[in-house]
Amino acid sequence: MSSQATPTLRLTGIGASPGVAVGHAFILDRKRIRTPKLRLADAEVEPERMRMKTAIDLSDRQLAELKDQITRTEGSDHALILEAHRLMLHDPMLVDEVNRLIVEDRINAEWAVRRTARKIKHLFDNIPDEYFRERRSDVDYVADRIIRNLMGQVVDEEVEVPAEAIVVAHDLPPADAAMMARSGRVAGFVTDLGGQTSHTAIVARARETPAVVGAGRASEQISPGDLVAMDGTRGVVLVNPTEDQLALFREEQRRYLESEQLALATKDQPAVSTDGFRIRLNGNMEFLEEIPSLLAHGAEGIGLYRTEFMFLDRKTAPTEEEHYRAYKQVLEAMGGRPVTIRTLDLGGDKVPGKTKHEKEPNPAMGLRAIRYCLSNRELFRVQLRALLRASVHGNLRLMFPLICGVSELREARSELEACRTALGRAGVPVGKRFPVGIMVETPSAATIADRLAQEADFFSIGTNDLIQYSLAIDRQNREVAYLYRPLHLSVLRMLQGIVDAAKSANIPVSMCGEMAGDPLFTLVLLALGFDELSMTSGQIPVVKRLMRRVSRSEAVEMLQGAMELTTAEEIERFVRTEMDRRFSGQEGSLLSPVRDPEPEPV
Repeated sequence: MSSQATPTLRLTGIGASPGVAVGHAFILDRKRIRTPKLRLADAEVEPERMRMKTAIDLSDRQLAELKDQITRTEGSDHALILEAHRLMLHDPMLVDEVNRLIVEDRINAEWAVRRTARKIKHLFDNIPDEYFRERRSDVDYVADRIIRNLMGQVVDEEVEVPAEAIVVAHDLPPADAAMMARSGRVAGFVTDLGGQTSHTAIVARARETPAVVGAGRASEQISPGDLVAMDGTRGVVLVNPTEDQLALFREEQRRYLESEQLALATKDQPAVSTDGFRIRLNGNMEFLEEIPSLLAHGAEGIGLYRTEFMFLDRKTAPTEEEHYRAYKQVLEAMGGRPVTIRTLDLGGDKVPGKTKHEKEPNPAMGLRAIRYCLSNRELFRVQLRALLRASVHGNLRLMFPLICGVSELREARSELEACRTALGRAGVPVGKRFPVGIMVETPSAATIADRLAQEADFFSIGTNDLIQYSLAIDRQNREVAYLYRPLHLSVLRMLQGIVDAAKSANIPVSMCGEMAGDPLFTLVLLALGFDELSMTSGQIPVVKRLMRRVSRSEAVEMLQGAMELTTAEEIERFVRTEMDRRFSGQEGSLLSPVRDPEPEPV
């Protein structure tokens, strides 16, 4: 029953895990801890330091127990996050600063931990990479645990979630997210914080639970028991919807599930247009645990394996053996299907073990990705050696990120060949030569795509960065985020140029950015002539089903019509109208936002 007497509240956030859900709000308030602030007498300083040490030791034991528990029930990948939290507990940046504040500023341990956490989080704010910036929440998890233990509070209390609950939280600790999703009682997640790479988003996608993250003050604005209707594809949340709105969401939910079932029924059929144009659909991944879901949704390979997670909150860089084991596991799990592994997309200010963060004036355009690797050759060689060794275990494709010119590609390939030669001389088994490609994600690479295509074995277009750099849009800046338009005419022309360059050089071209998995763009990408698209697991069956229902010539005709228009708004309107016209009915539920009537004024 909807609450007709209660005004409807409409919230928007980031659609982090697709699907539509309706349920009653379960508010999880793990975050809000009142931190006591006390001044210490001289005689209290040393006992306070000992109290801090005891709290860290206790926190470490708790995390070790949690890690064991999650490893048994969820596998090792989520447990890696908890291991990272244990390392953070003992990081000198945290421990030394807290002790300094206790000794020099004469403040109690709880206050010192909170102040230090704020300082560390500020460093993360300047990291351009979304995945690493999201790790700010890890600092909060660790700080909250220490403070709770200092205050003698209960930690890791088991959460009893009612059936079909919409779990609403400021942010979710990874252990809570994993355990609740696994319980099967959660209909959806809504969090105040987070992005596409937050723990909640990763866990929700792995469990195929709808999720909206980054929804502002949702945990304050939603009350326990409120009726919540949410769309995890588009990041829409309605609180206490009207009867009409609720009926629309219920219908949308029914149609979504039907569409998904229909799409899943044909997930193993190839994505071939009605006139015979074949596109491979691959999956994007970070954690080994995502592979079963990708295969269950019909992924034909891995189009993007991000390897930065190996550096998550570590005091030291991973060893060659650690790299090797991770890649070997993925290659073997994919059983001969192609696996495209991207070399490290790190920057100088997001490498573990650094206690002094030198801020770059513009880190997004600074020393990062392939530039960083070529400036830190030994770190790069460690990964390349591991990749060469792992190549004996499957169908590896290697990809360099942020290549802007031919010289960078030649240098990177030269390092790879040097590592291959060195391993050969040492008698270490190495697989046969594998394709070496590049990510095209800057206007410079797009402009000289014809030259790059002469020296790369394949292209993969990273649309998130390509669009951001092409349109000069900082996607993290709310003031200009609305200008991020994948169907901007300049973007379409750039994509066409890259694909044409690849075709002329007879090398395959794929796309692994968010644009690839949005059904709205499926006909555009079919028309452009991509050989492969890579996306999250839940998007694969739907995109595949759309591909199979149209001809490429029809898609080309639609794209030509779109590119005769001028503004991004005109093109978007045209494409959406054409998609709705062609795919009205069950697929329409996956293309268009829930058309909720305007909520009543609050």
